[in-house]
Amino acid sequence: MTAGLQTIIYPVKDAERAKALFTALLGAEPFVDEPYYIGFRAAGQDVGLDPNGHAQGLTGPVPFWHVTDLRERLAALLAAGAEIVQDVRDVGNGRLVASVKDPDGNLVGLLQDPAA
Repeated sequence: MTAGLQTIIYPVKDAERAKALFTALLGAEPFVDEPYYIGFRAAGQDVGLDPNGHAQGLTGPVPFWHVTDLRERLAALLAAGAEIVQDVRDVGNGRLVASVKDPDGNLVGLLQDPAA
C-alpha cells in the first residue's frame, strides 16, 4: 500500500485575501472557487484553501497523503499513537478525507479518491 503527498490544505479566515495571495504565489487562478473550498493546481501539487478549516480543528497547513484505503491507514495511524482531529468524511463525489495529529502535535491528513 503506497501513499503519496499530493495535497496541502491551508485553513483561512479571509478566503478572498487568501485567494489573491495564492493566485499571486502560484501564478494561476483556482480551478475550484466555492464558498467552502478554493483549490489550485501547480506543478502536480494541489493547494487548497479551507474557510472552515479553523472551525474543524486545523491550526495550520495540513499535508494530505493520498491513500488507497483511508480507513485502513487511519486505523494503523491510531494504533501507532496518532489522535483524531477530523474523522472520516466525504467531501463530495466519494472523496474521503480525515486528519490526525501525531504525538508531537503535527497534523497529518489522509485523502482517498473514489475508485475509478
